[in-house]
Amino acid sequence: MKKTVKDVDVLGKKVFVRVDFNVPLENRKVVDDSRIKASIPTVKYLAKNGAKTILVTHLGRPKGRVVEDYRVDPVAEKLEELIGMKIKKLDYVDPHYIEEDLEEIQPGEIVMLENVRFLAGEEKCDENLAEGWADLIDIYVNDAFGTAHRAHASTYGVAEKVDGYAGLLMEKELRFFGDLLENPERPFVAILGGAKISDKIGVIECLIRKVDKILIGGGMANTFLAAQGFDLGNSFVEEKVIDTAEDLLKKAEYNGIQMVLPFDLVVTDNLKNGTHRRQAKVGEIEAGEMAVDIGDETVDIFSHIIEDARTVIMNGPMGVFETPPYHEGTVKVAKALADCDGVTVVGGGDSAAAMKKAEVEEKISHISTGGGATLKFLQGSKLPGVEVLSSK
Repeated sequence: MKKTVKDVDVLGKKVFVRVDFNVPLENRKVVDDSRIKASIPTVKYLAKNGAKTILVTHLGRPKGRVVEDYRVDPVAEKLEELIGMKIKKLDYVDPHYIEEDLEEIQPGEIVMLENVRFLAGEEKCDENLAEGWADLIDIYVNDAFGTAHRAHASTYGVAEKVDGYAGLLMEKELRFFGDLLENPERPFVAILGGAKISDKIGVIECLIRKVDKILIGGGMANTFLAAQGFDLGNSFVEEKVIDTAEDLLKKAEYNGIQMVLPFDLVVTDNLKNGTHRRQAKVGEIEAGEMAVDIGDETVDIFSHIIEDARTVIMNGPMGVFETPPYHEGTVKVAKALADCDGVTVVGGGDSAAAMKKAEVEEKISHISTGGGATLKFLQGSKLPGVEVLSSK
């Protein structure tokens, strides 16, 4: 168990807080503030307890250079709006240029540094960069679960040199996933989607040893169905891992785990115009058609399984979620998840977006801010940004 920000006296201390405010922008305006809202409890706690709070985040992929469109000013403005407190945005993140500004921070004040990925040394976990920050601060806090699987300078390097603590969001993420994997109420059901099995082989192998049922949707279901000998027409299938899919089905059967694949699918012959769209039983997909969503019968079967579950985790969409109307299966599963009386945990950007589209966010026990970090955690891998923090 990791120590949290509540286990240390922050009064008058310069606290370097790594947050994950990598949010979508349109015309330099934040269009989804979910990740910002998730870290507000930590920011408010530090301000209330007299810390000199220094926020740092990445935004986009500037690849170690200054890109004007990736400056974090819109993020600072949105945070200021959400918490009703002044946020001082600095134009730099390099420790050589921020020392005087950090010395001027007063207890209870908040500053936000510029995009940390403007520095080439960030993703390389440059020791001099981490040392530079460490020399300017008193305490390190990681509240960025979404980047905890990366050993970067701001997520790992600086915490090697300064006592590090989990933020309140990080604590929440670790508690939910820890309880979910170590002592779940049963039946325990996993819902997995997305395009590729290859992205989730480790996750599936881990969950086979822990859950009671795995519901498979999205493009990855096509590869499992192909492994069972079905003709999927023009559907996306990972030909190179069909044997792996077959092995996973056998492992699930050997372990007494029911792996539930779609019984019917929404198919089309053109993803863009969608003029030809129908529901087809598995095995009845015609040449030229491709599967783009789970069908109504599959939604009903999945929904009944979810209804009876006591613990459910969902990661990945059930279809081509980003292209309406092929988001419908994912949204219907999201609504079933909201009606479940058990503990429900959602991870991954598309899955979180589905909860929002279905307007059921408030009914989900926990919507994780992590994507890659969630997958790493679920497959039993250690997260560098967590391991480096102080333990109780």
